Amino acid sequence: MDRKARREGLLEKTAQALDLPADALAGLPRIELVGDRELRMENHRGILAYGDTEIHVSGGAFIVKITGSELKLRAMTGLELLVTGHITGVELS
Repeated sequence: MDRKARREGLLEKTAQALDLPADALAGLPRIELVGDRELRMENHRGILAYGDTEIHVSGGAFIVKITGSELKLRAMTGLELLVTGHITGVELS
C-alpha cells in the first residue's frame, strides 16, 4: 500500500469521525454549478489560463477546464472564485 493511498484513507476516516465532509480536511476543491450561468470553486490553486470561451483553474492534483461563451471571472480570493457567463462544459483533467 503506498503512502498516498494510506493518507487519503486516514483523512476519510478522520472526516467520518468528526462528521465533516472529506473535502474540507483534504483541501480538495469544491465546485458548485448553478444552472449554466454560474460556477463557484473553493480551495483552488490559481488561474492557469483565462479567456472568454475557456478558463483553466488549478485544483491541485488536477485541472478544471470551464468552457462556454462570455465567461468572466467575477470574483476571486485566495480560497474561492466565481465564474459567470454561458457555461457549456466543466472538465477535470
